[in-house]
Amino acid sequence: MEDEEAEAVLRVVGRQIRAWRDQAGLKQAELAAAIGYGEEMVSSVERGRRIPKPEFLDKADEVLGAGGKLASMKEDVERARYPKKVRDLAKLEGEAVELGAYANHYVHGLLQTADYTRALFAMRRPAYTVDEIERNVSARLARQDVFERAPRPTLTFVQEEVTLRRPIGGRMVLRQQLEHLLEIGSLRHVEIQVMPTELEDHAGMGGPIRLLKLQDGMTVAHEEGQTDNRLISDPKRVQPLELRYGIIRSQALTPRESLAFIEKVLGEET
Repeated sequence: MEDEEAEAVLRVVGRQIRAWRDQAGLKQAELAAAIGYGEEMVSSVERGRRIPKPEFLDKADEVLGAGGKLASMKEDVERARYPKKVRDLAKLEGEAVELGAYANHYVHGLLQTADYTRALFAMRRPAYTVDEIERNVSARLARQDVFERAPRPTLTFVQEEVTLRRPIGGRMVLRQQLEHLLEIGSLRHVEIQVMPTELEDHAGMGGPIRLLKLQDGMTVAHEEGQTDNRLISDPKRVQPLELRYGIIRSQALTPRESLAFIEKVLGEET
């Protein structure tokens, strides 16, 4: 585990499972056989060393007669499964009333399909394990709850044209991703814009931008680098990014033009 918060959650869950197992008079091997897992898995979960899947908690709850108390921990355990940087970002996005992002290498994470996200993580070097890939995919997709949140936040995205043409995951994955962009872009609280490659004057050459306006009126920026992620709250550093993002939006195609452009690119892919 990479942070104390997640470790604490898993320790509590492990102690609860052990307490219910002891009360039921079962050994670890007996519980493992009853729920269809190995004894080592049960031991690791009880020690807070492994993250139990939802099915593990459901079956343990049933076998141990916990009356839903173990199953109710699934949501906390699921959050602990995600990397801390993702949990922190998801919390910010959940508090934002406005979110704006410019993406220049690939489709922004909030707009990605599962297959597109999986292909991105699969090409990372050094390579991720299969479990690491799936953990990161689940974490990224969970952040997309922001589209369904009430009250609806205002979400704006500017995508570099190349992100619509780079066949990450293959042509079929790209086509599905373009179709998803058209679907998301039709939502009333979402605006997707495209920055054409042929544009000569471009304010976004400094790299990606992500801005979040919070409920208290404060605007923060989030930077994601090769090796770390940083939250920027100093107004003197955030204001130039706000200005830059505004100019980027003014230079890009309008939302309506952008959806038409995405449809055109999709047509070229079929």
